[in-house]
Amino acid sequence: MDLQFTPEEEAFRAEVRAFLKDQLPPQLAAKVKAGQRLTRADQEGWHAILNEKGWLAYHWPKEYGGTGWTPIQKFIFDDECAMAGGPRLVPFGLSMLGPVLIKYGNEEQKQRWLPRILGGDDWWCQGYSEPGAGSDLASLKTTAVREGDHYVVNGQKTWTTQGQHANMMFCLVRTDRQAKAQSGISFVLIDMNQPGVEVRPIRTLDGDAEVNEVFLTDVKVPLENLVGEENKGWTYAKYLLTYERTGIAGVGFSMAALEKLKAIASRVQRNGKPLAQDPQFATRMAQVEIDLNNMATTNLRVLASVQGGGVPGAESSMLKIRGTVIRQELLSLIRRAMGPYALPYIEAAQFAEYDQEPVGPKEAATAAAAYFNYRKLSIFGGSNEIQRNIISKMILGL
Repeated sequence: MDLQFTPEEEAFRAEVRAFLKDQLPPQLAAKVKAGQRLTRADQEGWHAILNEKGWLAYHWPKEYGGTGWTPIQKFIFDDECAMAGGPRLVPFGLSMLGPVLIKYGNEEQKQRWLPRILGGDDWWCQGYSEPGAGSDLASLKTTAVREGDHYVVNGQKTWTTQGQHANMMFCLVRTDRQAKAQSGISFVLIDMNQPGVEVRPIRTLDGDAEVNEVFLTDVKVPLENLVGEENKGWTYAKYLLTYERTGIAGVGFSMAALEKLKAIASRVQRNGKPLAQDPQFATRMAQVEIDLNNMATTNLRVLASVQGGGVPGAESSMLKIRGTVIRQELLSLIRRAMGPYALPYIEAAQFAEYDQEPVGPKEAATAAAAYFNYRKLSIFGGSNEIQRNIISKMILGL
């Protein structure tokens, strides 16, 4: 493939930059660049800005509200947004459920749910993992029993990211307990604002409640909220996960983190010299930059391979592994660059409203929290160990 951007692609990059300069709220970009916590309003506001522009569902087909962009345009857009401080879009409705409905949903489901995803009418969460069924997702035990015109769902989901905001959940449930693990699973859409749904926060190390447990007790789900065929949900789940894993690679966000790291390393002193001149630190920076550039090329190859409307295959597992390891290394180096100033943890300093004098460099306030929080990257979306198994089987044929 030609790794040089064409004049048309560079013109598109200039268009994206101009849009971001005019439309990305400076206070929101400042929050993102500082690694501070975003509110629900922050995320909904950016969603609305992109939707008004028509650039929100840039990976959907044009007939459903997509942009018709090429894979290279999508790559450029992601890269420019991340470098400008654009927040990561909430992916559950837009990047996960949307593609599943477009491929497997019936026409009524597409007409009902896709416009609501674009308009921000629904906040979706993902009901996949359970206690005892994380990377081994096929062992899930949440059941759905058909009674008349609805299913009755009972079970528990865990690590439900942003479930505290959600009014809807796309959920894997077991509809045939006699079938082998993967064959008895269905994919349903659950209204979170009904009796029997309880959301309990899981407090993470930094005190946040980004993830949750969801308890489902005799929850009624209309039959029309079954996506595709009953007991075929595993097929849809795998399709969805390839999109999730490609997104987890986070090339643009890693590029932005690398620029942040370089700026810090040029400013922070060690033994009277900038940290960037420390041989050991400079070697690690150089290695992660090489790895990131290689991954960016691989990401472009995967995007180009599905330009005709296909879906990423096992290659998305490679992107997930490399992407998460690279982001973790970048955050580790930023934390190391802060030295002892990364040790004090002041939860209030994670918010933009904090106006006290920082302890050490300004980046120190969020360095440790980001480092510890993003240890999760190599676990969620299917642990990196599971991804290696997928690569061994699907690519190497082992």
